[in-house]
Amino acid sequence: MKFYLTTAIPYVNAQPHIGHALELVQADVMARYHRIIGDDTYFLSGVDENSTKNVRAAAAAQLTTQQLCDRNAALFQRLAETLQVSLDQFIRTSSPAHHLGAQALWQACRPEDIYRKHYRGLYCVGCEAFYADKDLIDGKCPEHFVSLEIVEEDNYFFKLSNYQATLLRLVESGAIQIVPKFRRNEVLAFIRRGLEDFSISRSRQRAGDWGVPVPNDPDQMMYVWFDALSNYITALGYGSNNATAFDQYWPADVHMIGKGISRFHAMYWPAMLLSAGIAVPKSIFIHGYVSVDGKKMSKSLGNVVDPFTLVHNYGSEAVRYYLLREIPAMDDGDFSEDRFVEKYNADLANDLGNLISRVSNMVERYLAGVVPAYASDDDNEVTSPLEEVQLLTSQYRFNEALEKTWVIIRRANKMVDDEKPWELYAVSNVDKLQTVLGKLVVMIQDIALALEPFLPSTAAVIQQHFSQAILAKLPPLFPRIL
Repeated sequence: MKFYLTTAIPYVNAQPHIGHALELVQADVMARYHRIIGDDTYFLSGVDENSTKNVRAAAAAQLTTQQLCDRNAALFQRLAETLQVSLDQFIRTSSPAHHLGAQALWQACRPEDIYRKHYRGLYCVGCEAFYADKDLIDGKCPEHFVSLEIVEEDNYFFKLSNYQATLLRLVESGAIQIVPKFRRNEVLAFIRRGLEDFSISRSRQRAGDWGVPVPNDPDQMMYVWFDALSNYITALGYGSNNATAFDQYWPADVHMIGKGISRFHAMYWPAMLLSAGIAVPKSIFIHGYVSVDGKKMSKSLGNVVDPFTLVHNYGSEAVRYYLLREIPAMDDGDFSEDRFVEKYNADLANDLGNLISRVSNMVERYLAGVVPAYASDDDNEVTSPLEEVQLLTSQYRFNEALEKTWVIIRRANKMVDDEKPWELYAVSNVDKLQTVLGKLVVMIQDIALALEPFLPSTAAVIQQHFSQAILAKLPPLFPRIL
């Protein structure tokens, strides 16, 4: 089976922060899981470069917009590499191929769904979106809590209202599955309130002469969300002379996004696809946000966490572990460096690292490194928890999957403490010693399988080491932080 997975594409007006890292590693777990079970998996991420935010940030930095995009896009790509995110493609929406694909999507939409009119409204540059008065909180943007700009100009609009009944049916029926359920309910409530047509272009002047030109109208540039969403198909060659990947992988099996952009993905995007006669995505997974020490991340508070610094200080596997274990997979979570160090020492250094080091050391010392064969009489002894880990992973319940993995790890550590192999060796109880250590090696091999999507390098080291003919002591995987 094929499995096509995408992340959202962040703006490049600023450097990546830990929230971007969260989405990347969550998506990477799913990509790795589906490759493990044999699916033909394609994993896409990238950056959104056609934004007014980017134009303004470039001006403030005294750079051209292209220079800013080149600089910051490279940082986002490096973040994915630093976190061992197994991308098949990293798309940049400033690329000529993307421009052609976005224009092809515009032209494929039904002519009756796109019209031009004069418009005056409240605009949030942070969201790159217009808001109605009913959507505001205390007169401010519900996402960024800032005052909005009044914008007045001629734009093209998309007739979203034409698709209200269809979108409601698709979400209610599960044809577009939205996870978790409470996010699905939010989307349904929004649709039932009544969908309004939305602007899909900006004047070339207001767009800073940057972005994707509207076909056959040189004075208008595409609204950033119209072109940004199309990246999911332009990356597969839609609109080009070679759409083999599009034919092979579309529709997307899951779009993984943050909660602030759910309406664009659950309403705007499917409606655009329906208008163009293209299949809609199968599912949308919506995660929450990361706060820092209980407070929302913001430049003004100076609490934006740099993921590169974290990886430099603690390693990419430790950063992946914290994000996947401590941040609830489907809700908001908090980052605290004190908590990070605590979890690192307790879970990675003590529970996992100690187990691997102790067992490999005992096999080397007591059995000359020869791993004894072990055959359990109970088929469910270890496989049942491992199957639970795999099921939880398939359901996006990453923190629960890791909690279940640590149940196996703690069980193995308890077995070491209870059976005391050093005492068995001291009294020359070789049969019992081989049974105990053989079982522990099998448990560790299963732990490595469970960890493979989450901590890929650690899992690979364990698998390689514990599959050797002669086993030697493995140095600490996660040295304690003092």
